[in-house]
Amino acid sequence: MTETLAETAPEAEEPLPEFPMPRATGCPFDPPPAARALLAERPVARVRLWDGSAPWLVTRYADQRALLADPRVSAENRRPGYPHASAGFRENAGRRRSFVTMDDPEHARIRRMVTGPFAIKRIEAMRPEIQKITDELIDTMLAGPTPVDLVRALALPLPSLVICKLLGVPYEDHDFFQRNSSKLINRHSSAEEVVGANDALTDYLDGLVAAKLANPADDMLSELAARVTAGELTQRDAANMGVLLLIAGHETTANMIALGTVALLENPDQLAVLRETEDPKVIARAVEELLRYLTIVHNGRRRVALEDIEVGGETIRAGEGIIIYTGTGNWDAEVFAEPERLDIGRDARRHMAFGFGVHQCLGQPLARMELQVVYGTLYRRIPTLRLATGIDQLPFKDDGLVYGVYELPVTWTS
Repeated sequence: MTETLAETAPEAEEPLPEFPMPRATGCPFDPPPAARALLAERPVARVRLWDGSAPWLVTRYADQRALLADPRVSAENRRPGYPHASAGFRENAGRRRSFVTMDDPEHARIRRMVTGPFAIKRIEAMRPEIQKITDELIDTMLAGPTPVDLVRALALPLPSLVICKLLGVPYEDHDFFQRNSSKLINRHSSAEEVVGANDALTDYLDGLVAAKLANPADDMLSELAARVTAGELTQRDAANMGVLLLIAGHETTANMIALGTVALLENPDQLAVLRETEDPKVIARAVEELLRYLTIVHNGRRRVALEDIEVGGETIRAGEGIIIYTGTGNWDAEVFAEPERLDIGRDARRHMAFGFGVHQCLGQPLARMELQVVYGTLYRRIPTLRLATGIDQLPFKDDGLVYGVYELPVTWTS
């Protein structure tokens, strides 16, 4: 099958809404108004992508969970009809595979190879070390001049240091892998830029896996190298897995730290609760609510139907693309009362910030713990923390797979 959805998409009586959709001016945390309108009026609707294709956008929480758990829905990004985010992403899909874009049973077999280090007990054992890193980074902030860019001072280095330690990647190479990972997840990057960044990162990780084959250590790359030795993976497959874990391990948490701080500074009553507590249950609940409220993976969970599926009063045909927009699912008033209100006291554990079903985020225990440490430490140690510029002056990230801010200038009263 070589024809694409763009060639077979039905003609609409009215122009289809374009996806991704712009956010409203002055509302950096809200899902795009057009997406919220679809949630209210037509929760399963076609949208138009960059290449002219017309996949289905699913905006309602219940429909999203049903599809993410449905084996008739495929994550395989090489299938015809898969709704790629850009030409670069489509080009790269033919060059690199990861378990994120595989279906079971292959997905489960590969994923099991890297689940051990993310087990809750092993992650919890890292809490004292992550607390130490957080305190040291805040110490450095307090000892220097203000204003300071919180992204560079804390939000980016903390998860980068942690994932480097877990994987066995030298942190001194962080400028290299952060620069290339930014190109790789930016939907405005050209196909050449995406492929070049992917090849650079894969070659880099390939070299590290080779080094671990010769001199194994207590880290995840050494565990993957052992799988290579056992014939369960090729060295290039191990390098591809390393690229995925390295990017996911720092990009998402870094953006949650920074964007969560902006959201709390804009909601001082909620910030006051966090600033004045050391109760781990209160902090953990706040993390879940911020994950729901922000849903930083804002490009949608991309899938393609393997069979005809009835959902939300519509029939998604086999071979048609699906975008599951969890940003609106997490703002569905049928599930979360007053979803536009940040309420760190609510029970938001049903959110889908980490996805749902078999492809639910592998690293969520680590992300949760890092966020609990940062949110439970930063505002207590710097109680007068505030933005050093107007929120309308912040450079928000609308161009990538992950939403956040490029810079976050903050200051405080000494």
